[in-house]
Amino acid sequence: MTASLKSHSHGQTMVLTISNPEHRNALGPDMYAAGVEALNVAESSPEVRSVVITGEGNHFCAGGNLQRLLSNRQQPPEVQAQSIEGLHNWIETIRAFPKPVVAAVEGSCAGAGFSLALACDMVVAAHSSVFVMAYSNVGLSPDGGATWSLMRALPRATALQLLMCGDRIGAERLQQLGVINTVSVTGEALVDALALCERLNARAPNALASIKELANDATTVLLHAQLGAERDHFVRNLHHANAGEGIDAFISKRPAHYR
Repeated sequence: MTASLKSHSHGQTMVLTISNPEHRNALGPDMYAAGVEALNVAESSPEVRSVVITGEGNHFCAGGNLQRLLSNRQQPPEVQAQSIEGLHNWIETIRAFPKPVVAAVEGSCAGAGFSLALACDMVVAAHSSVFVMAYSNVGLSPDGGATWSLMRALPRATALQLLMCGDRIGAERLQQLGVINTVSVTGEALVDALALCERLNARAPNALASIKELANDATTVLLHAQLGAERDHFVRNLHHANAGEGIDAFISKRPAHYR
């Protein structure tokens, strides 16, 4: 069975499904390119308000394909570097994408799969799902922004334990640590992720895009710069048609209909 990234629509949500079930949805270069292309198309489509990334079958993603990595050891280092650049391009595209991206996790979420989930804006994970930064278990160091994400999300000691020891960690513990938003009944992560996206889809897309951009920059700029950015986004959004609709709907006690 060929590994691929499948895409379908669920209302105003684009669902991207990692499909490589024979290898627990292990990732590969073709998926990275397909992921970037899908998000580029979704960014310009008014029909898409949000994106869910999930895995086919009982697992989210087992990370990299170890057989492919073994093969790449026989190639010049540039071959693996190019592959990682493809993954990193997808990660950066997710982070910069102006619409919400939600990971729906079942089963195994390992290595680059864990990195991919961390790159999403929110994570919905099944109660029985298991997360592991598996790199050090096979003598490797992380990719996919794992160190960047975990060192910002967790206390240093906790992040380094996950990264260095390769310990497995469950969804409930990650929720307690603030990494996961929702813990779902096993088999219901996608259902709950789509429900979350329905809530997001009902909000003003321009406001959500501003929030995501501001949040992305918040940890890297000084307060004065962030205050200036918040001012500029607020003024721009106030003069957008959606603010008029939202304020009128609130005053009139009716649902708002954003465009």
